[in-house]
Amino acid sequence: MTKPIIPWPGGKRRLADKLFPLFDNSHTCYVEPFAGAGALLFMRADPAKVEVLNDINGDIVNLYRCVQHHLDELVRQFRWQLVSREEFDRLLRSRADTLTDIQRAARFLYLQKVAFGAKVTGQTFGVAKTSPPRLNLLRIEEDLSTAHLRLARVFVENESWQQTVKRYDSPGTFFFMDPPYWQTAGYGVEFGMEQYQQLADVMRTMAGKCLLTVNDHPDMRAVFKGFKTSRLQIAYSVGGQGKSPTVGELAIRNY
Repeated sequence: MTKPIIPWPGGKRRLADKLFPLFDNSHTCYVEPFAGAGALLFMRADPAKVEVLNDINGDIVNLYRCVQHHLDELVRQFRWQLVSREEFDRLLRSRADTLTDIQRAARFLYLQKVAFGAKVTGQTFGVAKTSPPRLNLLRIEEDLSTAHLRLARVFVENESWQQTVKRYDSPGTFFFMDPPYWQTAGYGVEFGMEQYQQLADVMRTMAGKCLLTVNDHPDMRAVFKGFKTSRLQIAYSVGGQGKSPTVGELAIRNY
């Protein structure tokens, strides 16, 4: 099992043991149209014959491609790095479009690891009195090398979820969809009610099978009415500040 290389808002690492038993095991093609940190792809013990990570966020796609193809140079970017507020602020001010792909990937990885609450937008320097920084510079080469091996045979796409579903849908395809949660912020993209309605329509008509996760909200229950639905519970902690009240999430299936 491989760990995700970055934290992500609403990441599924802590729900993996509840989600894997819901997976359809007959597929030959596994696709995550909303990859984010790709926790389930990294953590699954039985890789599919064909695997796809897609995300509309160009920074995360660039990071995965650099881990795939430029591992040594990416690791080198952290050789003399420090976890400090000054360095965080410097990288936050840096314009991604002025950097090389490898520099851009290193910047994104650093900011995601160090930012409070793993936010993608509105980032602030994260500190905690009870835990060390998430960016362990002594393990960065080991962690990225493990991810490099896991991503070696994975297709990485940077397009809309609609295009990815259209491209890879087939009777042998299994989609795990983890869209931004309804009425939550921090993902860096707009995701309105019409998108969830499109997701429900696509799940009803696709040739493949789909497991979708979303926050347990009356609006979401209405949109996905008629599908097989399981309620999952988890207590999240933010920035090492202890556990929050238990929250509910929905696991929705078209099979």
